[in-house]
Amino acid sequence: MTTTSVDNALDFATYGDYAPPAGAYRRDGDRSTLVYPIDGRISDDGTTPFGEDAGRYHLYVSHYCPWAQRPLIAMKLRGLDDVVSWSSVDPVRDGRGWAFRAGADHEVDPVNGFGFLREAYLATDPTFDGHVSVPALWDRSTARLVSNHYPTLTVDVETRFTASTDPAVDLYPVGRRAAIDALNDEIVRDLSGAAYAARAATTQARYDEVSKRVFSALARFDTRLADRRYLHGDQITDSDLLLYVSLVRFDVVAAVIGRLHFRRIDDYPTLWAYARDLYQQPAFRETTNFDHIRRGTFRAAAGAPHRIVPQAPDVDWDAPHDRDRLAA
Repeated sequence: MTTTSVDNALDFATYGDYAPPAGAYRRDGDRSTLVYPIDGRISDDGTTPFGEDAGRYHLYVSHYCPWAQRPLIAMKLRGLDDVVSWSSVDPVRDGRGWAFRAGADHEVDPVNGFGFLREAYLATDPTFDGHVSVPALWDRSTARLVSNHYPTLTVDVETRFTASTDPAVDLYPVGRRAAIDALNDEIVRDLSGAAYAARAATTQARYDEVSKRVFSALARFDTRLADRRYLHGDQITDSDLLLYVSLVRFDVVAAVIGRLHFRRIDDYPTLWAYARDLYQQPAFRETTNFDHIRRGTFRAAAGAPHRIVPQAPDVDWDAPHDRDRLAA
């Protein structure tokens, strides 16, 4: 494949801000939810077309997006850098969606030479008119996307390719999956999802309800982590990845756009030490780009019309955390 001939330089004047098309939503009762319809699975037994072949797959991510950072952390924790390649799109997108532009910490598409991520979706389904999202897993063998369904994509990154990983790193252990899933639902409902619900609140009562839910959740997590290093004990699991990607975005993004200023993360001593403990581990640090998180948010719709990127809080993510004393 060759590089697209389309000029993909940022152009808000012509294209405006990105928004998922109407066809990207599904009615769920009285709610509309985004659909991630490309949902292939990696298998080790031939039950799907996508086997566990090293070097076969490429993960497209954005450092701006928490759902894309989560499987990328998992890849690095499991030592999959030589098994699944990856690259990042530009963190700022106009109405045409994610684009591949040369720059600091993002690059032109190294696999297909696409100018826009949408081209990968159209190569998979020429009629695709849904939400062009990250993460998106590309299969070199069939020249199509395996998945943009981030929940199952993340599980596959955490559980497949076992022949190429350290068996001691088990982010989704079978015996704890029910507990992990339940806590993950709580994190999404009361923290990551609620933070954006606060932004959408149009009445004082609705804002107060959502704000209380967010800060109550942070207090619960702070208490939970007082006697254990990680959320489910002495090993990192998928729940830690999910909570971490919300914590690193809370003060710099969620608190600003959601008007959630009651407390900052460093007002919760245990939770703040836990967040630093994770950040100081290479898999978390190397995938955390505060500049991309802030620019991807405020140079697009959240910062319109002037696209001003606010200053980040002055906190030290490298300060000692003393959390290793809780290790078994």
